[in-house]
Amino acid sequence: MVHAHSFLRWIVLILALLTIIKSYSAMSSKRSFTPGDRKMPLFFMISMDIQLLLGLVLYFTGAWGVKNIQNQGMGNVMKDSISRFFAIEHTIGMLLAVIFAHVAYSATKKTGDDTAKFKRIFIFSLLSLLAIMLSIPWPFREAGRPLFPGM
Repeated sequence: MVHAHSFLRWIVLILALLTIIKSYSAMSSKRSFTPGDRKMPLFFMISMDIQLLLGLVLYFTGAWGVKNIQNQGMGNVMKDSISRFFAIEHTIGMLLAVIFAHVAYSATKKTGDDTAKFKRIFIFSLLSLLAIMLSIPWPFREAGRPLFPGM
């Protein structure tokens, strides 16, 4: 399950970047919003939702989430930077990223100015990507994981 969660991060990151690039390009050129412009934010949001489900399974069944808090107690988890990262920081950061992805997609359903839609998609997708980048356990972090675990 951890390998699937780690692999899917690359798909999420690619879809986030594509959503940001496409919305910025459309916003800059001031072109009209078409039904096809909903697809990239939708795919990004769906990938985030799948990632959230995998993460929740890991949080409630894996060693670094609820079980770690039950075994060590919340005070000890908060004192250990690696335990705190997975139990609190990673979880909250990624939940914020999912919320931002949903807000970005919700802009595609609004009526009104097309440039404003693209701007909202751009801003909230960028915020989502920022939260993701700050919350991923990159190899250079103390709580780091390999870029491609199991390979």
